[in-house]
Amino acid sequence: MAITAAASRLGTEPFSDAPKVELRPNASREDVENVIHAVYRHVLGNDYILASDRLVSAESLLRDGNLTVREFVRTVAKSELYKKKFFYNSFQTRLIELNYKHLLGRAPYDESEVAYHLDLYQTKGYDAEIDSYIDSLEYQNNFGDNIVPYYRGFATQPGQKTVGFNRIFRLYRGYANSDRAQVEGKKSRLAQELASNKASSIVGPSGSNNNWSFRATKDVAPKRNLGNAVGQADRVYRIEVTGIRSPGYPSVRRSSTAFIVPYERLSDKIQQIHRQGGKIVSVTPA
Repeated sequence: MAITAAASRLGTEPFSDAPKVELRPNASREDVENVIHAVYRHVLGNDYILASDRLVSAESLLRDGNLTVREFVRTVAKSELYKKKFFYNSFQTRLIELNYKHLLGRAPYDESEVAYHLDLYQTKGYDAEIDSYIDSLEYQNNFGDNIVPYYRGFATQPGQKTVGFNRIFRLYRGYANSDRAQVEGKKSRLAQELASNKASSIVGPSGSNNNWSFRATKDVAPKRNLGNAVGQADRVYRIEVTGIRSPGYPSVRRSSTAFIVPYERLSDKIQQIHRQGGKIVSVTPA
């Protein structure tokens, strides 16, 4: 059964019928390698990992049966690799969002959950913050010792709040996306909604539907600009852009703009956007 009737438009279809990745007794070497790959992919937010960054000792212990998947997940989350990607350069609320996503497979439900982890980090430190997810009853009930964490927030299940379905889409931006490549950068995705106790809007990943796909600040659609839409060909494209700088505006200004451009002027417009410091979020037929 599909996660939603419109799963393909929301980019969740890779998780619709995907089996859980589990390290079973007497697993083959290929099975173990699949588990290692799945842990890196999920816990590191689908970010690229160099061969030199791999946790060779922990991998060896897992292959030899001296480490459970749960402890391997803990090792990755406490590693210098994880800290470099998500801890050192992120706001604390952003780190907590990612910890929920990477270690429990869901988004925070409300402000109280974020406040608890902020206090825990301040009083007991980073390792205690990571342990609080992995040692929780929620983790044990859903993943146990040998299942790789996965995105639980896309499906309705016992003990999970409905608002979590909306919130996970503010953290998940498509199967091919990584948590460090998103155009919204290092800022928190959920702080505003959690503080006001409002449900998040579901915005599909870039290119997954005909609606606008990027929120620069709030739940507002991007302003539209024809961008010389008159052309000789029948093909017209919509370029969605964030962070573009116009004369008279500071470089930190973030906005979302949609340009409607004919095919023969597409290349020139893209170059102009790059010169103005903009980031192209999507290019779709108009």
